[in-house]
This record gives sequence, C-alpha cells and structure tokens, in this order.
Amino acid sequence: MSILTPVIDPVIEKGSAFLEPFVEKGQAIVPIEYQIKGAHIFQTVKRRFFKSRPIPDFKETPIPDVNTLAIEDIDVSNPFLFRQNKWQSYFKRLRDEQPVHFQKKSPFGPFWSVTRYEDILFVDKRHDLFSAEPIISIGPQPEGLEIETFIAMDPPKHDVQRQAVQSVVAPKNLAQMESLIRERTADVLDNLPEDRPFDWVQTVSIELTSRMLATLFDFPYEQRRKLAYWSDVAAGAPESTGGTALADQAFGAAAEMARDMSSLWREKEARKAAGEELGFDLISLLLNNDDTKDMINRPMEFMGNMVLLVVGGNDTTRNSMTGGVLALNQFPDEFTKLKENPKLIPSMVSETIRWQTPLAYMRRVAKEDVELNGQTIKKGDKVVMWYVSGNRDERNIENPDQFIIDRKNARNHLSFGFGVHRCMGNRLAEMQLRILWEEILKRFDNIEVLGEPGYVQSNFVKGYTKMMVKVTKKAS
Repeated sequence: MSILTPVIDPVIEKGSAFLEPFVEKGQAIVPIEYQIKGAHIFQTVKRRFFKSRPIPDFKETPIPDVNTLAIEDIDVSNPFLFRQNKWQSYFKRLRDEQPVHFQKKSPFGPFWSVTRYEDILFVDKRHDLFSAEPIISIGPQPEGLEIETFIAMDPPKHDVQRQAVQSVVAPKNLAQMESLIRERTADVLDNLPEDRPFDWVQTVSIELTSRMLATLFDFPYEQRRKLAYWSDVAAGAPESTGGTALADQAFGAAAEMARDMSSLWREKEARKAAGEELGFDLISLLLNNDDTKDMINRPMEFMGNMVLLVVGGNDTTRNSMTGGVLALNQFPDEFTKLKENPKLIPSMVSETIRWQTPLAYMRRVAKEDVELNGQTIKKGDKVVMWYVSGNRDERNIENPDQFIIDRKNARNHLSFGFGVHRCMGNRLAEMQLRILWEEILKRFDNIEVLGEPGYVQSNFVKGYTKMMVKVTKKAS
C-alpha cells in the first residue's frame, strides 16, 4: 500500500494494474512529507463526510479486583492496567487458570493472550505457524499511516531488511560507541542537582536515550529530543495500543519525521554519489545495501523502518533506566549489595530488563489452526505474547516478583523476544544500562524515589511519564 493510494482509491479501483505505475512514480517524485500531509487531509475529510473505522475513546475508571470478574471477562488489553499498577494480579490469574485465553470483545477486536513462559517461547520461535504481519500491536495502525516495518514482516523480506542495519550493533561498532556513550552519560550525571528533587524521566532517561538515538542516526544533536517525541507518538495511537496520540498529532509527527529523515537520507545519498565514504549510522547502512538503497522511494517502507529503529532504540533503554532506579528503591538490600559489589552490574541490568519488561507484548496471527495448552487457535486469529506475564511466570522463574540482582541465569528473560524477531539492539541496550550504572556508582551514594511514579497510558509500552527523585553524592 502507498500513502497516495487512499487519495486515488475513490476514483480508480484499488490495486489495479493500471494504477500501480502511477502510484509508484508519485511516491518517488512527491516528497514523503507532502504525501503524509495529503493523506491527513484525505482522512480528515473521510471522517467528516463518510463512514470510517471508529477510534476508541478511552476514559479512565478504576480497574476492578480481578477476582470479581468471570475468566472470560478479563481484558488485559485495557490501557490503564499498567497505569494503575493492577497488571500483576490480572496476568497471574490467567497464568494459573487459563494460560491461553480468548478475549472476544475488547476495543481492539478479539485476540488470544498467551501468558506462560514456555507457551510464549513456542509462539515466538514458530514463525512458520504464526505471522508477524501486518503489525505487532493488538490494534490496527491509524488509517492513512499503515507503515511497513521489518519487525512486522515474515522471512525472507524480514531477514533482508534486518540484515541491512544489523551491523550498526555489531561488536566492533559497539566497542567504538562505548566511549561516546560513557562521555555523554557522565555529562548528564555530572549536571544533576544535588539534594533537591528533579524528574529522573525527563532529566536522565529521556535525555540519555535521545543522545544515543542521535548518535545511531547521525541526527542533528541539538534536535535530539525530536526522536524521543516521535517515538512516543508512533507508539501511542489509541486504536493501536490505547495511547493518547490522536490523529492530528500522529500525522503531524509523521510529516515532521518524514521531512527530517528524508533530508538526512538525501544528504547522505549525495555524499555517497560524490564518492565520499559513509559512516556506520543506520541511514548510511541502509544506503550502502543493494536491497534497501532505494527505500526512500517506497514511503511506507521507509517510514516504517525509521519508526521501528527510533522506537526500538527508545523504549527498552529509556524505561529500564527509570525502572532500575525504582526497583532498587523498592528492594533497598539489593542496592546495598550492588554498591558493595559493582561487578554485579551486568547481572543487575538483565534483571532490570526482566523486572521492567519495557514492551509488554508482541502480536502474531495464526497461519493455520494450532493447538496450544488445550486451546484451539484458528487460522487468522490474533495471538498476543505477553512478555510481561512470562517474565513473572513462577513455573520458569523463581520468586519472579522479587528484584534479585545476582539472579542465576538473569539473561533468560523474554523482554527481547526469541527467534528471527529477537531484538536487534539488545546488546546496545545492555551496554547503555551497564555504563549508566557504572557511572552512577562512581558518583552517588543514593537515588531516592520521592513518591509514586507516573505511568504511561498504553497496553504496549510499560513505561514512565514522571518519577521525582533526589540524589546524594558520594563523599569526597
């Protein structure tokens, strides 16, 4: 599908052989920013005068005790489940009573929840039985912004596009990035206010993540906060994840991202044509790969991969940076243990990513009828792998609700996924978090969380909007 297609559809039958060459030519000529603006206008008019797919309007109400509900009425797609911190009891009941659970009347349509560790592994590894297409969220993408991402593609197309950017997180590249990450981390920590409250989410988590994303994309450093904003909007559509990013905001952010990323692409493309050697940032790698060098002429694919790489580089690291501080406040003996033995930092990082589970799930679609844990999943059914539940499954993880920084086999968590879709940037995320805690322990005796954090409204991003803290520096 093209961004231009919905504008032309009413005139010429969608997908006709006659239309395709004109649409393809239009995509290559018209800047993507203007294609998105055109699609926005079309969708606005369509919603005003014609029947459109309804967008859920979520109003927050207190989530009931899970024990007051019939099993068939449990809906873990509620975007306030994480926000109100009720998720643990809901998923525990599903794991115990109906680990493969069908919800037939959610705002996102019917779907199966897979909640136990071993069942999630089965689904994640069997891409022959479960398709990642066309999207990884429970609900659909916003109309007019149906982008294509390789995380929501099946092999072989998935493998080709992933391979094009895989080398940005190759061990050699990570080693070269480490000193820059450490330098930028030190700069942020050295400028934190001492003995007075500040918001850790804005001051540390978002700032450090934005700096890293700017490095990965070779994006203008002074505009780095745009990257985190685009990520929040892209992952926050109400119809997709129950978030708060409405259509005008989504189209506006998409158009701005298209303009800036296209400009960056064209600049690097011109340098390559002039014989310059490109670097190892993500756009340069795509330009240097024969299968992706003309991706900019396929707007849905181009925007999809930009969004995927921005969101992928944002949420896991950013929310684990906050989640680790919160966990060590809730389990202060573990903080003492960490300060006494900083060699536990790598294990503590893995435990943080498990305990936090920054992205709660991934969605699949059954390619054929599949029997799983006593249930028959029919071909075409949506299947949601709840990593956040599998990471708390007592059948595979001892004392899963405890935060244990020297946990045995700490890296055996589900947060990065498994199989062909396993998170490409897992080593980079771990390195960023490791460096952060190495630098924290050099400087601070304590980071005290002041009150309950604010949580994101989403069934997909398990993250934080605000967390007030106060740091105490180490004695000289």
